[in-house]
Amino acid sequence: ALLISAPRIAYTRERWDTPDGDFIDVDWLNSSACGPLVVFFHGLEGSSQGHYVRSLMAKLQHSGWRGVAVNFRGCSGELNRLPRAYFAGDSVEIDWILRRLRAQNPDALIFAAGVSLGGNALLKWLGEQGENACGVVDAAVAISAAMDLHATGKALDSGGVNQLYVYHFLRTLKKKALQKLDQYPGLFDREALQQARTLRAFDDLFTAPLHGYKNTDDYWTRASSKPGLTHIQVPTRNDPFLPASALPRSEQVSTCVTLEFPAEGGHMGFISGPFPGSHTWLPEQILAFFNTPLSP
Repeated sequence: ALLISAPRIAYTRERWDTPDGDFIDVDWLNSSACGPLVVFFHGLEGSSQGHYVRSLMAKLQHSGWRGVAVNFRGCSGELNRLPRAYFAGDSVEIDWILRRLRAQNPDALIFAAGVSLGGNALLKWLGEQGENACGVVDAAVAISAAMDLHATGKALDSGGVNQLYVYHFLRTLKKKALQKLDQYPGLFDREALQQARTLRAFDDLFTAPLHGYKNTDDYWTRASSKPGLTHIQVPTRNDPFLPASALPRSEQVSTCVTLEFPAEGGHMGFISGPFPGSHTWLPEQILAFFNTPLSP
């Protein structure tokens, strides 16, 4: 996947003030199209510049659809204001963003998509809202969603090739956390955070306490979306990134949820075509699903 270049996308950025006095940056696909709107939520340490985001935006542009990529707090290249960041269970953030988009586009078809951390947050919101979500979005897709944070965290922290993911995540997570500490001295133990070598340790020192959780176990339990999958009422497709033992079964999701388990692909590594391949497979799958409610 690293050998494949993603298309360049021209965005128009808007800064939105959050209800609690912070801000997020949302990037709109530059387009004069008037088709359905797809809102995208990125994964851990992602942004609107991720290869999977840009590939989807290129597909939307080609199809005459509109797109907006949400950058979670602190992920747009500028540190956010408050002594907090973003986290996997922030369904409150998902809620006000989607409701604002619905208010701005009252008559449009609005579809939501999220990957990894963003996919979990989206699924958690869908489960909590139940039928109320139907008036906000018309369908949703969660890709490689970390819906069982205990299983995902354990798998990532188990070593082996997954240690590469952890190293990559911690490198940028720690950098931003230390910037937050400079912004708010005494927020957490600097030395302990610098010594953290696992996502569990980082979440225990930073993510959990800053977002109202007692510790990592409390965070991973309460922020996981898997327990709420039976309550989803919006047509939803899910392609999760989890150990096989933690994958949801059909009886663990509502009848509105379509489960998809690709035999290959890895975590967001869905490549198709001859070597080195392209990132077009996933955007095509997403739009095909979103087109389903439009079919007569």
